[in-house]
Amino acid sequence: MTRQKMKQTIDIETLGLKPEGLPKHIAIIMDGNGRWAKKRLMPRSFGHRAGVEALRSVIRTASDIGIEVLTLYAFSTENWNRPVEEVSGLMQLMVEYLKREARALHENNVKITTIGDLSRLEGKLIDEIQWATELTKDNDGLNLNIALNYGGRDELTRAIKKIASALDMGKISSEDIDTALVEEYLDTAGVPDPELLIRTSGEYRFSNFMLWQTAYTEFYFTNTLWPDFNGDLLVEAIRDYQKRDRRFGSL
Repeated sequence: MTRQKMKQTIDIETLGLKPEGLPKHIAIIMDGNGRWAKKRLMPRSFGHRAGVEALRSVIRTASDIGIEVLTLYAFSTENWNRPVEEVSGLMQLMVEYLKREARALHENNVKITTIGDLSRLEGKLIDEIQWATELTKDNDGLNLNIALNYGGRDELTRAIKKIASALDMGKISSEDIDTALVEEYLDTAGVPDPELLIRTSGEYRFSNFMLWQTAYTEFYFTNTLWPDFNGDLLVEAIRDYQKRDRRFGSL
């Protein structure tokens, strides 16, 4: 299959978007699955499955309009505190998602990557992650970046440990440490910082997500619960983003 890098498959101007200033990297805190299920008198697992279904529309739209990186906060370091049954269900759901969707994503030139400490995840899930990343590693379309067992503080702690080890081994000196070097040791090394972060469900907080990378990110909050979010609402968020004047601390 011949693949063309970052080809837009739709005319984004018809969506009310400007080709210039399109965010290269969008991050999403997918929140509200449990409340969505509760409103329907269903178990939380029902909401998580509905949330997975919402991914298709969002990923397809992000790919179609030429977004380079889409980072999804799928499972945080704090999510281990949830009931064992819910955690187990989430792990199984992620295994099922990768089994079912990875080949289709590959055929659409999507590259799958992950951030976070995968060592604590179940073996079956790790196997599926490794298979999906290997399958899609040469794709140059949308980079679907999944945050699993991820926390901003944990990422920074792990980066500091790696830098300390490099110092001990004499690979670097203390004079070498600057923001650029720190970024080399983060999970997102080589990936541009997100210009836009979307959080669904009406909550207004970071929840320990990409603390370093979002220093100058624009935030978009919506009351929509994640299972009801879709590609049209993603476009709406980008339209709002494109109205903003990003100054990065200057006038």
